[in-house]
Amino acid sequence: MKFGRLNWLSSALLAICLHAGCATAAPKPVSTLPQPPAIQREFRGVWVATVGNIDWPSKPGLPVPEQKAELLAILNRASQLKLNVVVFQVRPGCDALYPSAIEPWSEYLTGTMGRSPGYDPLAFAIEEAHKRGLELHAWFNPYRAHHFNARSPVAASHISKTKPQLVREYGRYLWLDPGEREVQEYSLGVVMDVLKRYDVDGIHFDDYFYPYAEKGGDGRDLDFPDEASWRKYGVSSGLSRNDWRRENVNTFIQRVYNSIKAQKPWVKFGISPFGIWRPGNPPQIRGFDQYDKLYADARKWIINGWADYFAPQLYWGIAPPEQSFPALLGWWAGNNPKHRTLCAGLDVTKSSKWSPEEIPNQISITRNQSNSHGYVLWNMKSTGRNTTLCIRLQNTINARPALAPAMTWIDRTPPLRPSITTASAGAGADVAVSWKLGGAETNRFWFVQSKVGDEWSGRILPISSTTQSFPRANLKAVAVTAIDRSGLASEACVLEFKAERKHSELVPAKMR
Repeated sequence: MKFGRLNWLSSALLAICLHAGCATAAPKPVSTLPQPPAIQREFRGVWVATVGNIDWPSKPGLPVPEQKAELLAILNRASQLKLNVVVFQVRPGCDALYPSAIEPWSEYLTGTMGRSPGYDPLAFAIEEAHKRGLELHAWFNPYRAHHFNARSPVAASHISKTKPQLVREYGRYLWLDPGEREVQEYSLGVVMDVLKRYDVDGIHFDDYFYPYAEKGGDGRDLDFPDEASWRKYGVSSGLSRNDWRRENVNTFIQRVYNSIKAQKPWVKFGISPFGIWRPGNPPQIRGFDQYDKLYADARKWIINGWADYFAPQLYWGIAPPEQSFPALLGWWAGNNPKHRTLCAGLDVTKSSKWSPEEIPNQISITRNQSNSHGYVLWNMKSTGRNTTLCIRLQNTINARPALAPAMTWIDRTPPLRPSITTASAGAGADVAVSWKLGGAETNRFWFVQSKVGDEWSGRILPISSTTQSFPRANLKAVAVTAIDRSGLASEACVLEFKAERKHSELVPAKMR
């Protein structure tokens, strides 16, 4: 269908009506209509740690405007680097970076546990992340109750005060006892409270389950002090103490996953376990045994599909054979029969010790490994300080934006194709294109692509954005795709533009 120079916008709208929009039964695509390239899919994440003020805020007690400005700078940098997931720590140690009726405010905000910062950092982070086309995953430590670097007095509402029978003093830490059934209910309740009240895209656990060993005065490893729960529940279980501890964690992981899916199936559950499951897997690997020390059977979790994504912390170099990055990544990929999203945790803090090519090469390895789907950077501060890496990420490594992989095991019905509703292009002006949803759906993002000359480019926009301007010069087409909360994509609605030779004016030509 051609549109003449005279009153072309009315004609365009008439064509949309005749076609009943892109969202309904549309005619078959015109063979000459430009087709946008497939949307790239890759998990590109970064951890933003709040414990000890590692990443944010830079120090406790900052005024609210400064805290917000620092968080916006983090989100802006993540967007510039074309990352797509921010893993934001909201519960460092039975405290909260959001208003909670269960746990006290974190001291890392104000300097005093239990003191409100005067706003809701989690709600602010979610809103601003989505504006920038970023997913926001809430990161919880399920069992750590108090970190040794905390400085303020413990608040009266902290679990060590309200339910001291659930808390164990272990070395420099306070720790919830995973063997206490009430602990499982308590930590699950904290996760579900956030899930129900906030529009998060994911729930995230790291590698802390039973704690890493603390040393006693004699220099030997201290055993975790769970004698009470062992006698109450473990002795009668018929399991060895180590197996019982592992089963406590297994049960909790499965319950969290099932509870999330029962409440909001589109919310992703992710775990970033220690990168070595057990020494000898694969055969040349040596190192820490999370199975025997943290009682974390991460291989069982990925084989059973008890999370939507796994980000094993592969914090070693490519070359050393005993902790070989490619060998370990290959092992995890080979133990993923349900094809959950697998993204390697990369340790940017070691960049000063490594060649500048180490992290870029590790990302390249993730892209060449079958059944591997991306990476997560530890951490935001170290990434931002590495100017060379940032330039590489922005300009070459992540040259094009990507969406995180879709959860096709949860949802197989993509959203309806949207419709482009208006397009205006006055002489000498940019072209403004508007669109709308194809139905009464609750989606997360738009993926908007434009063809200028022979080159396509794309951008992730929040679902609230329904208009975008494009440079008029040599614009050939615009394509709009709806992305739902599970990450599934609709068919693209494509609008082609032609330049009318007589008047050198840009006009819409075809659409589907």
